Amino acid sequence: MAGVRALGVLSRLSARRYALFSGGTFRTFSVAPAMLARTHVSYEVKKDVAVVRLNDPNSKVNTLSIQMQKELTEVMNEVWANDAVQSAVLISSKPGCFIAGADINMIQACNTAEEVTKLSQEGQRMFEQIEKSPKPVVAAINGSCLGGGLEFAIACQYRIATKSKKTVLGTPEVMLGLLPGAGGTQRLPKMVGLPSAFDMMLTGRNIRADKAKKMGLVHQLVDPLGPGLKGPEERTMEYLEEIAVECARGIVNKKIPLQKEKTLMQKIQDYVMSFQFVRNQIYKTVHGKVMKQSKGLYPAPLKIIECVKTGIEQGPTAGYLAESQNFGQLAKTSESGALIGLYHGQVACKKNRFGTPEREVKTLAILGAGLMGAGVAQVTVDKGIHTILKDTTVEGLARGEQQVYKGLNDKTKKKNITSFQRDSILSNLTGQLDYKGFEKADMVIEAVFEDINIKHAVLKEVEAVVPPHCIFASNTSALPIKDIAAASKRPDKVIGMHYFSPVDKMQLLEIITTDKTSKDTTASAVAVGLKQGKVIIVVGDGPGFYTTRCLAPMLAEAVRVLQEGVDPSKLDALTTSFGFPVGAATLADEVGIDVAAHVAEDLGKAFGSRFGGGNVEVLKTMVDQGFKGRKSGKGCYVYQPGRKGKDVNPEVGDILKKFRLTPNPAVSSDTDVQYRLVSRFVNEAVLCLQEGVLNNPLEGDIGAVFGLGFPPYLGGPFRFVDTFGADKLVEKMRKFEAVYGNQFTPCQLLLDHAKDSSKKFHK
Repeated sequence: MAGVRALGVLSRLSARRYALFSGGTFRTFSVAPAMLARTHVSYEVKKDVAVVRLNDPNSKVNTLSIQMQKELTEVMNEVWANDAVQSAVLISSKPGCFIAGADINMIQACNTAEEVTKLSQEGQRMFEQIEKSPKPVVAAINGSCLGGGLEFAIACQYRIATKSKKTVLGTPEVMLGLLPGAGGTQRLPKMVGLPSAFDMMLTGRNIRADKAKKMGLVHQLVDPLGPGLKGPEERTMEYLEEIAVECARGIVNKKIPLQKEKTLMQKIQDYVMSFQFVRNQIYKTVHGKVMKQSKGLYPAPLKIIECVKTGIEQGPTAGYLAESQNFGQLAKTSESGALIGLYHGQVACKKNRFGTPEREVKTLAILGAGLMGAGVAQVTVDKGIHTILKDTTVEGLARGEQQVYKGLNDKTKKKNITSFQRDSILSNLTGQLDYKGFEKADMVIEAVFEDINIKHAVLKEVEAVVPPHCIFASNTSALPIKDIAAASKRPDKVIGMHYFSPVDKMQLLEIITTDKTSKDTTASAVAVGLKQGKVIIVVGDGPGFYTTRCLAPMLAEAVRVLQEGVDPSKLDALTTSFGFPVGAATLADEVGIDVAAHVAEDLGKAFGSRFGGGNVEVLKTMVDQGFKGRKSGKGCYVYQPGRKGKDVNPEVGDILKKFRLTPNPAVSSDTDVQYRLVSRFVNEAVLCLQEGVLNNPLEGDIGAVFGLGFPPYLGGPFRFVDTFGADKLVEKMRKFEAVYGNQFTPCQLLLDHAKDSSKKFHK
């Protein structure tokens, strides 16, 4: 979900649309090319080849905006009309981007599904013109070629790509609840085969240039050049253009064949795919996998399968029609609205609204080489920041250093980096048991045990050795930052940086500021987080901040559900079928039963009976018996090394019998249990906004989805309230409140939205 600017290409292009009318009479103008004042597309003719260059002046990337499409149509029409031109090359002037897709706002500006369908059909017609061009068109790809950009490229007769790391091809529309809407569902299967096409469209994953060549997605690869009289990027772009122009001429002169002789394997595959029962088996298998992974909650993957199947079984006319109609329908679903909202949220949360910090963090020290501390080192050391990893024991330090090495070595095995790059990155890491070198630290992040006394002790030790400008950040998940800062001589330099486990996989970073934290300290923390590749929310201080505070009531309710006799595997099934990626019982095991018990107790003291639910003694008893979750091998489940599956821990059943509660049938159906869990989560999120812990609903949605796994198809707790209806949610909560009391009392802001249906968190 990461860097998705692309949708299907939705061309508004048509020659008729841009005809000029005066009064009722049609007028034509003869205008010199220079006077056309094109801003996005330019072209020059090199002997007999037209080189068409794309460059959106208002953006870091090229998108198929209305202006870009309008100018592209004009230019292509001129190329086709010019007898001196025999072929064309399509290339971007932006080194890191070919075309990143269409402008999402173009779809959102449409009021009906029919309008979106019309856009899709215009895009299909545009690319059909390119595909049937009498003059061969070569796409010269360097950088991202995504969504509509890829659909454009595969409509061209020939594709060349650079072997640069930045060159990726993909169809990420599914991640926005959409499908490739300008011919992608019809052309891709013919080009790369049914299994590969499904894999690309249903996962949205990026394909690197070398893989794209093997798949048949591109015809030729070009090595990027190093520096010379010009920079490496500029030299590579010029070289790519030269090769593309040669290829265009070669195609015209019949020296380069457009149709490659099929290999024996391809011929066998084509023969096998000619049987109806084989194709049906593929459709069935893919459909089954989609249902298993998405629980049928996401309509886009199913529509992609439908479009591909229609095109193959009923022919291209039916296929293109199904694609455009399904595209229109999907664009107006709540799921697509939610996923596009999350995309916009991600973009907003990858900007530093606090400005540029006074000093760049060049040396970062981490206290504690445990899972979290080593994880923070993992995402820092490869960003060119000198990283110090300090622990109190040799064993602990060795374990942490090994974790960092393993993370980098895995990248080497996947050929993302070379072994030389791995070793070079590792040279940025210094492991130690003392405070040597801390006098040069610009920031210190502590990841020690969740105990206020330990945190106070390390804070005092650190402040005795670091320079005056050094920032002290705590990776606490629940302790108020102001309580930690109470021991500091410079509370303006103290901030919370709450990472999520595993740090190298989880995208979110929750930054917590107190009323004494300076703006520059916040700007520095955000800058470091962005460098680490994180999506960032900045929240106010308080027990549990935002994310832990939302998760705690839901987990408390999950414990009560277990006490009422629901099996851990059934509880997991209920939460995952609602759209959470991980079940509630599994989540407790992943977080750590000891951590959950600790947080439940602390937040229980802070918020009183409202944070009640299940008996915290259940968790404490589990910890006493050594059931701390995955890390100890036993929690709600039993974990065995090397085994993927897991069985329910029978000994937990014995503990739950001691704390058994009698369920009330009026609030114990499967649906009731789901809404008991979700409503407590959502109510707490809304209360955080009401109390000013959250800056805005957007950050609340991003934090819940990317930090806690709130169902992405719902868009986050605030978009869920807008879509589901605050009045309906309050009605459910009142029913639960009658049985369980104040744990289900709706907060005032939720009640305000329930009383006035015009109130929405997202406009």
